[in-house]
Amino acid sequence: MAVLSIRNNHRRRYVILFLSLACFIIYRHFRGATGKIWINRSMGLRVNSSQFTLGGKPFRILGGSLHYFRLPRAYWKDRMVKMKACGLNTVTVDVPWSLHQPEKGELRFQGGLDLEAFLNLAAEVELWVILRPGPYIGSDLDLGGLPSWLLRDREMKLRTTYPGFIAAVNVYFDKLIPKVVPFQFKKGGPIIAVQVENKYGSHARDENYMTFIKEALQERGISEVLLTSDDHKGIKYGGVQGALRTLNLQKMNHDDIKYLETVQPNSPVLVMELWTGRSDGWGGLHHSFPAEDLVAVVREILRRGMSINLYMFHGGTNFGFINGALGNPSYKALVTSYDYDAPLSEAGDYTPKYHLLRDLLSNFNSEVLPEMPGLRWKEQYEAAILFQHLSLWDALPFTPEPFKSQFPVNMENLPVNNGNGQAYGYTLYETTITRGGSLKSGHNIQDRALVFVNQSFIGIFHHRNVELAVPEGKEKRTLSLLVENCGRVHYGKDMDNQRKGIVGNILLNHTPLRDFTIYSLDMTPDFIGRLYRAPWKSVPNKPSFPGFFQGRLFVNGYPSETFMKLPGWSKGVVFINGQNIGRYWDAGPQQALFLPGPYLNSGMNQVIVFEEAEADFKIQFENSPDLGMTVDI
Repeated sequence: MAVLSIRNNHRRRYVILFLSLACFIIYRHFRGATGKIWINRSMGLRVNSSQFTLGGKPFRILGGSLHYFRLPRAYWKDRMVKMKACGLNTVTVDVPWSLHQPEKGELRFQGGLDLEAFLNLAAEVELWVILRPGPYIGSDLDLGGLPSWLLRDREMKLRTTYPGFIAAVNVYFDKLIPKVVPFQFKKGGPIIAVQVENKYGSHARDENYMTFIKEALQERGISEVLLTSDDHKGIKYGGVQGALRTLNLQKMNHDDIKYLETVQPNSPVLVMELWTGRSDGWGGLHHSFPAEDLVAVVREILRRGMSINLYMFHGGTNFGFINGALGNPSYKALVTSYDYDAPLSEAGDYTPKYHLLRDLLSNFNSEVLPEMPGLRWKEQYEAAILFQHLSLWDALPFTPEPFKSQFPVNMENLPVNNGNGQAYGYTLYETTITRGGSLKSGHNIQDRALVFVNQSFIGIFHHRNVELAVPEGKEKRTLSLLVENCGRVHYGKDMDNQRKGIVGNILLNHTPLRDFTIYSLDMTPDFIGRLYRAPWKSVPNKPSFPGFFQGRLFVNGYPSETFMKLPGWSKGVVFINGQNIGRYWDAGPQQALFLPGPYLNSGMNQVIVFEEAEADFKIQFENSPDLGMTVDI
């Protein structure tokens, strides 16, 4: 009897163990990305008369925008966890075509562009996803996220059914959409909605275009609810049959809501972009949207039962040359920081907006909000002394083979980068002159040019300065124009005219210049790598400009993030271990560049600065940001 009792006890233990394991498997199978049990995956996000439902249950979108391409991959999860801890349940994801397909025949989804890894992380953190695959996304990116090689076609009509554009979109979508289809809600993934294009009502040049994009998504397997996104002026013309119209705004205007309800009655209201701040332009001020004002708008939106997405929840950084530009009322390139005055700062720190929003959103969450994660340490490193110098002219042998042309050729049509032209950076145009006089650009310099005669600086062309005096001289001399693409306009109806470099005739005494030698200086990692073999020299008392300056930053122990300041420098670009951190300019407002810890090594780090006009030969590293003088929106 004792033996039989022992066997029965073992049997009961095995049964309990089996049942526990079965319950765990069932739990894992039916739990959703937000931890909800028994969610009905056959019923995705649905639009009822006054509210959304998800899995057949009432659902309110509490979203925030986060750009994976504006922060190091190592920080993706940190930003998502902080989003979750703020009370949000959805992350809105913009997909930049220009970065994923920098050349026609190449698509990149590795490293910091691994979209599938980002979507997997969102599911792991238990955030739903609204996907915005474009092709145009805006997002204050160069050309709104469209690749510049599209502009090689002189007849190109962006964001229309122009054959050249839709052919390129089809190739891109053929690669992109199959990667995201498995992540849809009905397939067990986090994507609950997909946006068709972005803000098309402000463009609205082709009545067939939005239908083409919608069908292009659906034909490739997109089956979740579709959205469009516009401000008040664009709502009427930016929609498409079968997609829910959503609204963009910053300050509460009841007329905007009423107008949306008139155009689209008996539908829930989603504020797709509630702008938490604004991007900054060089030569201006840093924009701030007061925390109390933002929270008041959010509170009113939620009181009315509407859904919301914060653009941006976290802005990040325009690393490299990816920044866009404003076209109206006049051209103004955007700064390197994309802090945006968002609830989470450029460096991922909490702001008063974050704390106020968390307090408010806790009232709209059925569960206690997660703990707020700790913050990363900011380090004030010893200044880096830049002790080596390389003039621009001595760096030219390390560029691609120069191109000779009777006429000036814009960046996009240069025969470089496997026939895709030059997307970013600088281009040097050189020709021979035999006299001086009046040099006129006629607005054919896009966007800014340093002008030299026999490597001696004589002035700057830019959007407001279109004439220079060339010193007299009858001997043959070399006229050089170093032209910078400061950023293509990212919004509006002028996007077809965003070719950069020299885009037309430059006149000397009313005679067009001819017979150019053209150097592509796109400052790619390969180019910076080739400079290691260049004939660097110790910095002289009076170094020539433009030029490259090289030094070292020593990091003791595990690298921490920091902020680079360059007082005494004028305008240029900083590279750390070959990584383009972005532009600096004493025109402001931004006074310090954010340097993430993952871009640093323990021990020695190489620092290279390309400076156009003036240098102090050292870089300071601070433990706090400096975005410049502030003005309230």
